[in-house]
Amino acid sequence: MAILLQVASFSRSTFYYQCQVLERDDKYKELKVHICAIYDKHKGRYGYRRITAVLRKSVQQINHKTVQRLMQELGLKSLIRVKKFRVSSGQGDVSVPNILQRKFNASAPNEKWVTDITEFNVKGQKLYLSASMDVYNGEIVACHTSKRPVFELVIQTLKSALDRLDRRSRPILHSDQGWQYKMLPYRKMISKYGLTQSMSRKGNCFDNAAIESFFGTLKAEFFRLTEFHSIEQLDAGVHDYIRYYNHERIKLKLNGLSPVDYRSQFATQSAIL
Repeated sequence: MAILLQVASFSRSTFYYQCQVLERDDKYKELKVHICAIYDKHKGRYGYRRITAVLRKSVQQINHKTVQRLMQELGLKSLIRVKKFRVSSGQGDVSVPNILQRKFNASAPNEKWVTDITEFNVKGQKLYLSASMDVYNGEIVACHTSKRPVFELVIQTLKSALDRLDRRSRPILHSDQGWQYKMLPYRKMISKYGLTQSMSRKGNCFDNAAIESFFGTLKAEFFRLTEFHSIEQLDAGVHDYIRYYNHERIKLKLNGLSPVDYRSQFATQSAIL
């Protein structure tokens, strides 16, 4: 029980139920403590699949069905709802072609980037987040926030992303048809650095689904799980979460690695070759 007190911070009823479960004489007692620790460390964001992946790296080879069953016994389940998207088949003339064509995969870092802006609302005050993502590993390569959706917000994000590029990298940069991405200074900067601009079809959210998925995860795992008292608190929390997302949060499709670790693995393998 003392171990559980150190690693978990659950509701009173859930805590005492877990104590009773852990006090039983069974072969999974230690494993349940590890499961509770991982669940609490990631604030309920991990379901049984991600917890299984963490266990396999740090404890033992364990079947995901066993972890799922033990989590059910402990009363633990992911707090994150399944993301849903609304399909739109709207077509429209655009000045920039949709080069990406929903091919959200890449063979190396800095081949394809996606970018967009999302909005948060705290007690009637708004915060806007502009972010760019590398589709190779889902890493957020640049982000900036502002209390207004001004053009400077997008330019700052682009500049920060470009600062990461080496001389050989010339990614496709995909966005929706937001007015900011059609501005001449934005398009000139993209051209200056040799990037290829791509835009979604009008009214079709699936054409930029990769970055939309990240925003959905951000809001599900952070924004909706926290009560904010000010925009400043939210702003700091958004940047903290993105650091967590890039450096700590594992992805199953990245072989149980975080985006940064996956990129580092690629760099190491490339150096060997």
